[in-house]
Amino acid sequence: MSLTHVTAGPTGPVSPSSSTLHPLPLGALRLTGGYWGAWQERNADTVLAHCESWMERIGWIGNFDAAASGEPFAHAGIEFVDSEVYKLLEAMAWELGRTGDPGLAGRYDRLVARVAAAQEPDGYLHTSFGRPGQPARWSNLEWGHELYSMGHLIQAAVARLRTAGGGALVDVAVRLADHLIEVFGDTGREAVCGHPEIEPALVELGRAVGDHRYVLLARLFVERRGRGLLAPIEYGQEYFQDDVPVRRAQVLRGHAVRALYLAAGAVDVAVETGDAELLHAVETQWANTVARRTYLTGAMGAHHQDEAFGADFELPPDREYGETCAAIASNMLSWRLLLETGESKYADLIERTLLNAVMVAPREDGRAFFYANTMHQRTEGTVPPEDEVVARALSSLRAPWFEVSCCPTNLARTLASVESVFATMTTDGVQLHQYGDYDLDLTLPGGTAVGFEVRSGWPFDGTVTVTATTATEQPVALQLRVPAWADGAELTTPDGHRSVLGGASVTVDRTFAVGDEVILTVPVRARITVPDPRIDAVRGTVAVERGPLVYALESTDLGRDVRDVVVLTDAPVQDHGPDDVRVAVATRTVHGGSGLPYGSPDTETTFDDTVRLVPYATWGNRGPSTMRVFLPTE
Repeated sequence: MSLTHVTAGPTGPVSPSSSTLHPLPLGALRLTGGYWGAWQERNADTVLAHCESWMERIGWIGNFDAAASGEPFAHAGIEFVDSEVYKLLEAMAWELGRTGDPGLAGRYDRLVARVAAAQEPDGYLHTSFGRPGQPARWSNLEWGHELYSMGHLIQAAVARLRTAGGGALVDVAVRLADHLIEVFGDTGREAVCGHPEIEPALVELGRAVGDHRYVLLARLFVERRGRGLLAPIEYGQEYFQDDVPVRRAQVLRGHAVRALYLAAGAVDVAVETGDAELLHAVETQWANTVARRTYLTGAMGAHHQDEAFGADFELPPDREYGETCAAIASNMLSWRLLLETGESKYADLIERTLLNAVMVAPREDGRAFFYANTMHQRTEGTVPPEDEVVARALSSLRAPWFEVSCCPTNLARTLASVESVFATMTTDGVQLHQYGDYDLDLTLPGGTAVGFEVRSGWPFDGTVTVTATTATEQPVALQLRVPAWADGAELTTPDGHRSVLGGASVTVDRTFAVGDEVILTVPVRARITVPDPRIDAVRGTVAVERGPLVYALESTDLGRDVRDVVVLTDAPVQDHGPDDVRVAVATRTVHGGSGLPYGSPDTETTFDDTVRLVPYATWGNRGPSTMRVFLPTE
């Protein structure tokens, strides 16, 4: 496989002008069913309408109508709710590119018209600032989220540009971006937004319309970060990533979503400007953050009060924040690094994070969501009302809507374009990074037409069958990722059978005839995972994983609170399939003591039986329960 940089046309959410691996053209990969196909259809049928109806009902969309009227009005929602409308528009755009659904197209056009009507003559667009009775523009860069919201508008416009070639929202975004150059460019105000997001958006707009000015403005924002331009706050300047310049930082820190969006934007800037030093800095930050500050599920963010990373190895499961948006932002960063480097470790983390830290968010019906994602639920809590807005992170079960609902709309745009991270191409080959049921048809940059049918019961079954549907006139390098957790994986091709190692990729380089099969068989077995002993909060515990999925124990299956359970590690994990993974457990009873929870009280351990575990992403779907991922050992 050639690792020379490839240049290609517009693709999905991320389309670098050149990269080691290049994302596929839109429509080249189509989900046909399976886990991801079912969720993408549920997103189209349910999640999009759910988000739209809630934002219409509580006035977030109506803010644009009120702003367009020119009259003073009472703004509905927190200052950055514009961004949720924009994320919905982005999700709609990707969905329209996939299906062209006329009903959705009408809803999309009507919503865009309402947004566009609120844009001011100089290009500025935000419903919380600058109008009679509102704070002045740019008067609260720490908390106002103006540039953050505008970044999401621009990303929504890029989605429409790539799926439809243009449209009213694209015109709005270009006028807005030109306005930002005037306000914040080389000769403008030296400032940054308290919440990074504008950086990757500007780079993507520059790529999409071929205007490098937007990339240069993004570079300015990245280089200004870490110079103390934002006012001090109680959480410290690291909350805003304004404590250390990006290229000098060694690890991601502060508010997790902010840090990850900024890092994604920094990679984009580095790629488009040829800044190897900046790229290497972010690679280092990713590696250190994954090694020291990432949960087993791939989630990031240990603190509730500031939604932030903790110190190294500060990863308490019961106080985990693990915001859904942070998981999505993590994948945004990993995808960019995968494209630029070609290293499979980034695809490994994408898979772990997608299946566990992202897909734990939605309820099975797509009408309720987690905002924060704990790995240890100590109290059952109550079912949130289906018709009320609830406080974020206060719901013990998934809630239909939050007063800050960044996560449902972020999930919507992720599911609408999830297939974009499944595969890439080079001049002479195709790389499969994620598995499921999909068809792939495209012409490689080198001119060779290729077609493959990929079928797999992933993530529950480990057999991946790739069947050629197009005869190739010359050799094609078909590369398949072998996950790092894979032990005993095997590859079968028309040329033979061999064992392959986990943690890398395996390549089949040949001329394909129609019907040729390549089969990757990965034993998907339940296994015990031991945490790093430097993680104080889970020392003396174990977790259970099966393939790419993390498992959890719910009181629903145990029949009582999970608090006093001890797992017997000398008994093997029983794996009867993805829905029937069992561990042997006992009950630990404490007697006596000094009146304080210390000393050496007598303990008694009573063997119970085996108990069923469930995939962590599905916990809480059966009603209130206590739950834990890390189980104390005997």
